[in-house]
Order: sequence, then structure tokens, then C-alpha cells
Amino acid sequence: MMLDEGMWTFDNPPLHMLKKHYRFSPSKAWRDNVRLAALRFNDGGSGSFVSNNGLVLTNHHVAMTQLQKLSTKKRNLVRDGFLAKSRKAELKCPDLEVNQLVEILDVTRKVLGAVDPKAAPKKANEQRKAAIATIEKTSTDKTGLRSDVVELYQGGEYWLYRYKKHTDIRLVMAPEASAAFFGGDDDNFTYPRWAMDFTFFRVYENGKPVKSSNYLPFYAPGAKEGDLTFVIGHPGSTDRLLTSAQLRYQRDIAMPKRLEMYAVRRKALEAFAKKSPEHRRRAQEYRFGIENAIKVVTGEYEALRDGPVMGEKDAAEKDFRKRAKKLCPGAWERIERLQKELEKRNYQLSFRRMAGYELTNFASAIVRLVVEVEKPNEKRYEEFRDSGLESLKRSLFSPAPIYKDLEEWMFASGLRETLERLGPHDPFVKAALGGKSPEAAAKSAIAKTRLHDPKFRKALVEGGRKAVEASKDPLILLSRKLDKFTREMRSWYEDKIESVERIEGDRIAKARFKLYGKKLYPDATFTLRFAYGRPLGYDWDKTKVPFKTTFNGLFDRAESFEHKPPWNLPARVLRAKKKLNLNTPFNFVSTHDITGGNSGSPVIDRKARLVGLIFDGNVQSMASSYAYSNTASRAVSVHAGGILEALKCIYGAAALLGELNR
Repeated sequence: MMLDEGMWTFDNPPLHMLKKHYRFSPSKAWRDNVRLAALRFNDGGSGSFVSNNGLVLTNHHVAMTQLQKLSTKKRNLVRDGFLAKSRKAELKCPDLEVNQLVEILDVTRKVLGAVDPKAAPKKANEQRKAAIATIEKTSTDKTGLRSDVVELYQGGEYWLYRYKKHTDIRLVMAPEASAAFFGGDDDNFTYPRWAMDFTFFRVYENGKPVKSSNYLPFYAPGAKEGDLTFVIGHPGSTDRLLTSAQLRYQRDIAMPKRLEMYAVRRKALEAFAKKSPEHRRRAQEYRFGIENAIKVVTGEYEALRDGPVMGEKDAAEKDFRKRAKKLCPGAWERIERLQKELEKRNYQLSFRRMAGYELTNFASAIVRLVVEVEKPNEKRYEEFRDSGLESLKRSLFSPAPIYKDLEEWMFASGLRETLERLGPHDPFVKAALGGKSPEAAAKSAIAKTRLHDPKFRKALVEGGRKAVEASKDPLILLSRKLDKFTREMRSWYEDKIESVERIEGDRIAKARFKLYGKKLYPDATFTLRFAYGRPLGYDWDKTKVPFKTTFNGLFDRAESFEHKPPWNLPARVLRAKKKLNLNTPFNFVSTHDITGGNSGSPVIDRKARLVGLIFDGNVQSMASSYAYSNTASRAVSVHAGGILEALKCIYGAAALLGELNR
């Protein structure tokens, strides 16, 4: 294991490594404080309390979904930014939920103890899921907290994470997209960078700002190069513990096909956006998401195809298998055979579903929900268990605007691609199209649906299965017709693939524990993790890359590109140039081990002061899903001093500054 490597769980922090290499041992009180200051965004990202009045800091790109939902044709918050002049002016988000981790409990024995070791894979998987559902429901009923059982080490451990849910979240401040995402997709995953990728929200409870006694105070000077710092956040997923066979399936089958699908979606969005400025605004969030996804998956694919990752993985696995031969014989071979079965049905797994955006997702969720809730809790699909129903319904009943023209356009594109991939004789395709063209089928389903109305969605859910089966809504009718295909594919995957991978993964995990103990960290699971590292420049292609950038560089880059998009700065940034201290640090890089989901994570020093805000990784970090390197792979952050300088000189956010400097 390399220095600074690891996304460590809070039950197993790397105290030995910290003491050995940095002569620092964070106390339990220190760890509890930063844990309670950290937040998880259900939109997919991280954040933290930065004042004792519920003020929350995250990335602009994490906030993008809410900014889009709060925008209208006349009030474009993504383009123009936002600053609340008072608490009353803070904008309530329609459906944002943030989670604060208050407790973690080891439930491994409860989960694995419920599984009959002699049971067939399908039965064992059902027993495991039933045990998890029971644990979550019991915890939720007992505590009132969101309760998620999290699988770690490929099934070697199970932990119960209890969260306090916050649902009254209000927008306080956001810069313009052209400042937050300066350089656009061209500069994404590169360094040096100059991005004002930050946004402030406030958490309310009972109509008042929550009293957040655990928060991370800003420290304007930031950290010096080489200083020990920490990232406290929620990395989404990594595949470092997958077998070589599983990685080869990703490289040779799943990733190329996923990139094909993303390319089709991007083309459709670009065509829609060209229709008018309003069409461009409506598609902006989705275009950002798909462009980011293409860049991420391309980088990961190239890392597996061209880099040293596969060779290193093969060598490590060969050594491990030799050591663990008697502990889990045949496990790797059985997992390898599963990949061949996955390959045969890859397109069906990818395309036998309602391919669209919000409306098709709502239709599918409602049709399944009313069926699943009639079952005992432990027999439902996991997304419909009691422990998560409140969050699901909040999403389903969101008053956020939905644009039917965009929904129809993207549904038609999805149906067209499904037809091309599966062919006209596939039963799913026949049912989806009903003899129509993809465009006509999409129009007939979307044009007259009422699912854009949250009151209608709520009435269907509250009316239950009877109301849904009686509904003549065209999109509900189509979803009911297609649901059997989706269920069939899911049953096949869970019974034939997932169940076997769980058993063999558990056997491999037990062998790993026996040989190495918990010296290793688990793969990322979008749960709170603890990473340590240092702000540090690097050498790349005979060039020395500095660890930080400054406001000087921002204006130089804009002028070098003659202020042409995406290197055009908002007018108020240009006007503020004379006020700014141009030597103020702007962005910086560090050796912290991060991945997607860490966006919005605070970077803190030994005193738990906020010195930066994670927002990206450099291009060399794109292999981080599979392996860590501290040579040139770097996390990229907004500097705390840069945020304060922007608030002061560009945005005139005196009240916000006063709260941060208190």
C-alpha cells in the first residue's frame, strides 16, 4: 500500500499510518466532530456544515440539479448565479435531502448468520436480503433515523449506517456556471485549473436554521505544500477488489457499450439544445452530466486498456490466489464463468427498460412501487423497503418543473437506440413500440401523460395498485406493459449472477481477512470515508506542475483564449479584477485518494479547519477506480482563501463572509 492511499471507514481509520508517517493521531472526539460536520447529498455528492447556523458548503456541480429545478425561463440561476440578500430570500429546494451520519454498527453476524451455508445461491441471496431488510426496518422504527445496511469487502462485512435526514434545504449563494465551470468540458479533469466550483445552502429545521454545533470553520491561509490534510466525504464507488475476470468484462464488454450509449444520448441532447436558448437551458444539466460521464468512463476504459492497471491486478491476484488456494478453492473460476453469462445478455440488461428521463422514471417507479409495497418488507426490491420509502416518495412527489418536449425527445432517442440494439423482433421492442416508429411511440406516451403533475403522481401512489391498474394514462399503461420484461431481467441477474458473486465474494473476503486482517480498506460505497494526504505538486512529461493556482492565472487563461467560451468570465468577475488580490490561491492539488461522490468534500487540516473543497481529479487520477497512485494522480480543490476572496471582491457577500469569519 502506498503512502496516502485509502478511503477508510470511520470504524477503521488508518491511525497507525498517520502516527508512523505524520506523527498525528486524531482523537475519537476529533473524528466524531468531523463525522457530524460532514453531509451526504442525495443528488450525488458531499458537503459539510461551515457555520453553527446550518450553513453548508458543497460544489456548484453538486448543486446543479437544484439550481436547474429552481430556475425558470425568466430566472436562470445556472447562468446568472444567485445570492440571497437575507435569510428570507434564501430559496427552498424542491426535493433535496442531505444525510448526516450519526451512528454506525457492525451487523455482519446478523446478516451472515441468517444465511444457510448449505443453501443454493438463489436462496442464500434471498436470505441475505431479507436479513438486511429486517435490520433496516427495525432500526428505522426504533430510532426514526434513515437506516442503511452497507456491504463492505465484497460481502465480508455488513455495517448499519444511521443518518439524520435533513429535507428543508435552502439555496444561499451560487456563482455563475461560467465561473464555476470555467474552461468547460475542455478543462474538466485537467490541471492547472481555475474553477469557482462552490455553492452554499442552509439547512432548516422547524422553519429555523438548524443549530449545527459540529462544523468546520474556514481557514483562509489554507495548507502549505506538504502539510497533512484530510478529506471527509462520500466516495461513490470503486472496483479495486474486483477480480481480474470482472475487470476484463468491464474493459472488453461493458465500458465500450456504455460509451456507445452515452454518445447517442449526447448527440440527442445537442440536437435538442440547438433549437433555441430556452431549449439549451432546459438541457444544460443533462448535457453537463453526460459529458462528464463520457470523460470519466473514457478515462477508466483507457486505464484498463492501455495502462499498467491490468498487469498489476493480474500479478497481485496471482499471488493472493496462491496464498488463499486452500481457503476458497474455485471461487475465482466461478466468478469468471459468470462474466461469460453476462456477456451474452449485456444488451438486454442495458436496454430492456424505459429509456428516458424524469417522466419514464416516475412511471416505472410508480408501477413497481404499488406492487412491491403489498409484499412483506423483506421480500421487496430493496429500493422499495420501508427504510427508504420516505425518501423515494419525496422524489416522486417533487414539485420541480418537468419539460415535456425534452422528455419526449429523449424518450424517442432511447426507443430508437433500443430498436437498433435489440432488433425489431425482440419482444420488449415490439411491446414498447406497438407497431409505431420510435418518435410516434414516444409522442403517444408523453404528449397526453399527466405524470408531470406531482398531485397526479401522488394520487396514483396513494390509490395503490387499484388506482394504477385502473389508470388510462398512456405512460402508465406503457410502463405496466414493459414492467414484466424489466422484472424478468432483474430476476435473471439477481438469481444467476448476483447470488453467486455474493457467495464467492464472501469466500474471497474471508480469505483476505485471514491473510491480511483489516489492513486493507473496502471499495467505495457512497458512505462516509476518511482520506489523508498532502497538497503537493508533481512532475508530468518533463514539466513541473505547481500545487496551487492563483487569480492571476484565471485572468491570464481567459485572455489567452480571447474570452471565447468556455473561457469567458462573467461580467462581474471582470469588473472585480482591480479589487482582487490576484496572488490569492485559487485551486490546488493534493495526494488524497478520492473518486466520484467526493465532490463537495471538505479538505481540513489537523485542527479540523476547512482549507479547501474537493471538486475534481486530474487526468492522471482516472485510474483511481481500480488503483491508487501518489506519483502524479491528484485530487483538485478550490482553495478556502480563494472562496473568501471571491465572496468579498466579486459577489459582495458581506453577511455570508461575516458568518464564515465568525
